[in-house]
Parts: sequence; C-alpha cells; structure tokens
Amino acid sequence: MKAVVMAGGEGTRLRPMTSSMPKPLLPVANRPIMEHVLRLLKRHGLTETVVTVQFLASLVKNYFGDGEELGMELSYANEEKPLGTAGSVKNAEEALKDDAFLVISGDALTDFDLTELINFHKENGALVTVCLTRVPNPLEFGITIVDEEGRVERFLEKPTWGQVFSDTVNTGIYVMEPEVFDYVEPDVPVDWSGDVFPQLMKEGKPIYGYVAEGYWEDVGTHESYVKAQADVLEGKVDVEIDGFEISPGVWVAEGAEVHADAVLRGPLYIGDYAKVEAGAEIREHTVVGSNVVVKSGAFLHKAVVHDNVYIGQHSNLRGCVVGKNTDIMRAARIEDGAVIGDECLIGEESIVQGNVRVYPFKTIEAGAFVNTSVIWESRGQAHLFGARGVSGILNVEITPELAVRLAGAYATTLKKGSTVTTARDHSRGARALKRAVISALQASAIDVRDLENVPLPVARQQTARGSAGGIMIRTTPGVPDSVDIMFFDGQGADLSQASQRKLDRVFARQEYRRAFPGEIGDLHFPASVFDSYTGSLLRNVDTTGISESGLKVVVDASNGSAGLVLPSLLGKLGVDSLTINPGLDESRPTESADARRSGLVRLGEIVASARAAFGVRFDPVGERLSLVDEKGRIVEDDRALLVMLDLVAAERRSGRVALPVTTTRIAEQVAAYHGTQVEWTTTSPDDLTRVGRDDTTIFGGDGRGGFIVPEFSSVFDGTAAFVRLIGLVARTQLTLSQIDARIPRAHVIKRDLATPWAVKGLVMRRVVEAAGDRFVDTTDGVRVVETDGRWVMVLPDPAEAVTHLWAEGPDDASAQALLDEWSAVVDSAGR
Repeated sequence: MKAVVMAGGEGTRLRPMTSSMPKPLLPVANRPIMEHVLRLLKRHGLTETVVTVQFLASLVKNYFGDGEELGMELSYANEEKPLGTAGSVKNAEEALKDDAFLVISGDALTDFDLTELINFHKENGALVTVCLTRVPNPLEFGITIVDEEGRVERFLEKPTWGQVFSDTVNTGIYVMEPEVFDYVEPDVPVDWSGDVFPQLMKEGKPIYGYVAEGYWEDVGTHESYVKAQADVLEGKVDVEIDGFEISPGVWVAEGAEVHADAVLRGPLYIGDYAKVEAGAEIREHTVVGSNVVVKSGAFLHKAVVHDNVYIGQHSNLRGCVVGKNTDIMRAARIEDGAVIGDECLIGEESIVQGNVRVYPFKTIEAGAFVNTSVIWESRGQAHLFGARGVSGILNVEITPELAVRLAGAYATTLKKGSTVTTARDHSRGARALKRAVISALQASAIDVRDLENVPLPVARQQTARGSAGGIMIRTTPGVPDSVDIMFFDGQGADLSQASQRKLDRVFARQEYRRAFPGEIGDLHFPASVFDSYTGSLLRNVDTTGISESGLKVVVDASNGSAGLVLPSLLGKLGVDSLTINPGLDESRPTESADARRSGLVRLGEIVASARAAFGVRFDPVGERLSLVDEKGRIVEDDRALLVMLDLVAAERRSGRVALPVTTTRIAEQVAAYHGTQVEWTTTSPDDLTRVGRDDTTIFGGDGRGGFIVPEFSSVFDGTAAFVRLIGLVARTQLTLSQIDARIPRAHVIKRDLATPWAVKGLVMRRVVEAAGDRFVDTTDGVRVVETDGRWVMVLPDPAEAVTHLWAEGPDDASAQALLDEWSAVVDSAGR
C-alpha cells in the first residue's frame, strides 16, 4: 500500500514561524514534524509515499529529496494553486489509482497504529475509513459520529459548543480505495469532509470510522506546537529522539558541547553541535536546536530554539519560540508565548513581552521594550559604527558575509582604481575575515596592499603612505570572541563621522559597485614594512642622549604583533633591553583585565631584579602602553598619563596638550607649571586625533594607555610613545618614581549605572536641570562644576545601556560623596 502525505498547507495560524518555512518542516525535538510522520509510515511498512506540496514546495523537496536517507521512496505532486484536502490528493491520482492508499497530514504529530487502521479498513470492506480520536476540546476539529459497527453516521466541521455532540474527531488520516477519485473533480478546490464524504454517505457508500488509541496532536497553533515538544520530551508520544539520554530526560545529540558547570533540568533536548557554556541553566521542556550557542548565565525554560541561534550572556527565555539564525544578545528577555521569527536580532537588555510576534528579518534595538507585534519593520542597525569601528561577536554579528558587504560598501565610497591597505592581528578569526574583505575590495575595482599581521600603528602609518584608506581587523580588546573591523581614512586615522554616515548609507541601501572583468583590483604585499616604520619613527622622534645614557629597559610584547617591530627598533636605539613574551600566540589575540594585571606584576618583578630604569608592556596590537617604574611598581594608566605629560611639557615649555574631559584637573596644573595649556576634547579617539594633527599640539593621551606623539603620528601608537619616553627619561636624568612623586595625587572615581535606552535622554535632561546655577561643560556629556572646584561628569554610553559617571574632589571621600549625589539623580530619572 502507498501513502499520501499532505504537506501543502501555509500554516497561517503559526506565523511568524511559517512566514519563511512550510509548516511540515517546523522542528519538533529538532526533527521536522513531517519527518516524524514519514518515520511512522516506514515503521508500518508504507515506504512508497507521494507528498503533495504547494506553499514553499521547493523547501520540502530539497529537505527530503527522494527519501533515500529515510529508506523510503518519495515522489511529489505539486499544486499550482490550493486544491483543498481532496483536490490535492486527486492531483496525485496517477500514482495512487491501482490500490488502496493511506492519507495522512504532514503537520500532525502522532504514533497511531496504522497497521491496525489498515486491517480495520480491509476487514470492513470500506471505501473510506476515517481515523478518529477523542479530544477534550473538539471545537477546532471535525466531529464524527459512528454506529456500533463503526459506520459513519454524521460529520460536522468546526462546530460551536452548542453543536458539540461528541468528543470523537476526525484526525485527517484516511484509508481509501481508488474509486473515491470518481467523486473528486480535478483542478478545483475540493474538501473531503465538506464535499466528498457527505456525497458518499448520501449514496450509501461504506464509510467507516476507526477510533485509534495513542497520541495525536494537530500542530496548528503556537500553544499546540510548544505542547508537542513537551509531550515528546515527556515520552507521551512514541517517536525517535536523535541523541543520547545522558541522564533521565536529558537528551544530548552528537557533537554537542555541554560544560560540566551548566545546569540541566530535564526533560530537555540539546541538538547536535550545540554549545552550552558554564553557568547557563536549561530547564524542563526546552529544545535547543543544532549549532545553537548558549552563553554563560543564560536561562531557558520551556523554550523552543531552532537551529543556528546565538543566546547571549544572562539572557532569559521562558515559554517562547525562537526561529533559526536569530541572535539574542546579552541580557535580553523573551517572555512566555512570544514568537521570534527567523534571522532576527534581539538587542542587548531588550524585553519582548508575552504573546508578541516578531516576524522574520527584524531588529529589536538594544534596550527596547516590545509589547506589540513587529511585522513590517526591516532588520538593520541604526548605526554600523561603535567606539571601535564595526564590532560584534565573531560568526554571530560579524560574519564573512557581513565583512564582504562592508568592504563592498567601503569600496563604493572610493574611486575606482584607488588603493586600500589591509591588515589584521594574529587571530585566526581576523585572518579569515581579512581574506573575505580583500576579495570584496578587488571585486569593486580597488587595488589592495595587504600588510598581513602588523601592529595597529604600523597599519595606520602604512595606510597614510599613498592609500585612499585602510581596513584593520582585530580581536576586540578584552573580548576574545568578538572582532573589530576598523576603517581608516587616507591619513590612517579612523573615519570621520561624515565618512561613517556615508558608509552607513551605502551599506543600508546595498548599492555596491562591482568591477567589470578588466577592472578587478590587484593584490600585492609591500616589502620591508617594519624597516620603513622604524626608520620613519627614529627620524621624527627625538632620540638624542639615549645611546649615551646607559639606560636599561624591560619590554613585554604580550605575545602580540608589537613583538614584530621591536627587534629592529631596539637595535637601532642602542639601548640595553630585555624583551619578554616576544612570540605570537594565536590562542590569545587579546587579554582580560586580570591577565593584563598579572603580566604587569610579573614585569615589575623582572624590572626590579634586573635593576632596569623602567618597564613597558604593550597591548597585543601595539596600540597602547603600560608602565612599571624602576622599583617594579605599576604606574597606573591615569598616573602614567600625568608622568608623560610632565616629561613632555617640561622639555617643550610651550604648546597644547590634548586630553579628554574625563581626565583629572591635576593635568591642568602640571601643564600650566611648564608653560603649556590643555585643550579638552571629547572621549572619542577621533577628537584626540583631530587636535593631534595641529602643529601646536605637543602631546595627547586618554588615560587608558593611549598616547599620541604628534611629531610622528596623530593617532595612538604604543611604540612611538615608548621611543619618546626613553628619550625623555635619558635627557631628564630622573626616574619615573621621582617624576611621579612630584605630581599631586588625583582623586577621580568612576561609576557605571545601568540605564535603559528609552530613558537616556531623560537622564541627561534631569542632570542639566539638577545642575541649576552651577557651571555646566557640555564638551562631551554633561560636566557639572561645583563652586569649590569639585566636578562630576555624566556621559551616556553610545553602544550599551549604561551611563558613565566621573567625579573628582580634593580627596576620595569628597569625590565619593559627589558621585553618590549625582548617581541618585541618574537613578531617579531611570526609574
């Protein structure tokens, strides 16, 4: 006997899940519903099957093919238009006309004994046997009454409660003789229960009803879809679960990685090659699909998560359904009954309320509170650029596909035939993405100079030598699973706000330029990059007195790319040096704050034991610098800024110093003492770069290890700062501890407060109102200056749902009191 699986329905009640996926392909316990149906047919010997398809038919055909993987023979009958339950089977008449056949829905989950159903049909000599089952709520189904012999007496489709006369309903599973086709008109919509069966009963044809025992669930609503998952996990339905039961009710598929410190409370299912990190909690009735990543601190309960979903740290999913290829970012919350469609982005700390529907390809912005369905808006970020270029989690937010589109958009903003310099750090992720970027640039008629793995300052300097722009890909500092794609202008600096907006527009409109075959860009690899860099550095930065000073320094390259340029540089400086951690380590493209601290402690021990003048530690890309004095004590970054400022200002005696407004006002005292003045900038590196380009600027820094040496470059450069520091110390004949001791102590305290995106504007208005008659500086954020000179600064973070506060006073207690006072102002506005 052959079978017919009806797989053509649109499943409109299941939208948005069925907006981009046919209902039969919806996964239950990580297998499509229809696959469970086909496996049931095979179990009962029904291996020759015709599948009727209509809505998104190609997806069904592509997934199941000819059925060989299931050990079945599948063929397809395609409807050009909806033909109804009987019309779609009539469309497959040619394959079914020789013998009795079974009809079953491809989107209902069941474990009925089909062999018993077929035997009942044959024993009664029926033309049609309707498979029936008993349900507690028959309103959504066709009610069927049978007599004592099992013969059907009455049908009633979709009754009201006033019409309910039985709990025995039609499951849509039939066994039929081919003569039934005589009662179905071809190529017009015809329904079994509404059109064919009443006519057969009117003519007295043998129609029987078989009341089946077992499980049956018509997966037609979101509630029934979630219930079907729970029933499979509870063992209420006899289906095959693909995986290993590692503990009672906890199923884990092949290749999945579940950390020993993850909390699993079954019954639950984790799909193949999924990854569950330590600290994640997955509770009962949760289904995690294939290739899903569940980060630490995430909580899932009664959640159904389709394939290739990213679930960020501390996110919370309860009783919801999440479509495939969706990214749920840190601390997002999705409530009971909510449904997220395929390929959506749920931003950090956003909340999707219960029963909300988010349709495919939509973006919920960070911090948003969503209590109505999102249907028409398109996916797309408001702004591509953050504080470090275009940043995101590797292969989640930043994929090779995105890198290609970004590079194509960037190339489109440049003239054909222009040259772009590309570079990367020593991570594998950056290497892979850079290759995608290079291909996109060449395909857009751009010549590429690829520097491969170089320090970030080298990439900037080489970009400024004749390129129209540059692209550097690096691991996000302190975040090993994220990357930054940094775009440079023709001077090697970060793109201006205007250029960023232009790139944003091209990317959003997808107006990418493509080259004709003869215009494809060239790719070449410049030679002697490091020699060129060090030569230029030594020509522009004053190194007099170094070789005669007899200074001894310890240099920690942090196993990063800074180590690539140090050998030739240190040799030419003529300084006695000890280099540690010079080799590249692909497994550590960045470092945590704790690792950095440990490295500095170790550096201090070596400096003290070697009796060196000082020690320096580079970040992995050579952009920033940390200091240790001759006694082995760590010079904190904010103090290192003042030490460098004192040295530069004492030697120059005039000019301007570029500092962000968050810097201690002690800097003004130091600068003024030596006859220089401070120009306050925003916290953006772009603004420091702008001031650094001015001929009167002698120094710049951000208090976080970033230093600008204007005579060489207007951007942060750890190596240039190191060379300048050696020269200054050699000529001053003072130790770092002596310089530090003569600078007054600063008392600046910083605090971060969580602030929902929706109230950030209100927070800043309340701060200005609370300032009253006090002096207010709006260079960046709002800085309120008290009459006694104490000040507090309030600055909303551009990329996270956070507000930053800084306060400075004559002592820590005074600064703390001021910070507490204004934290209360920010908190009151955020509530």
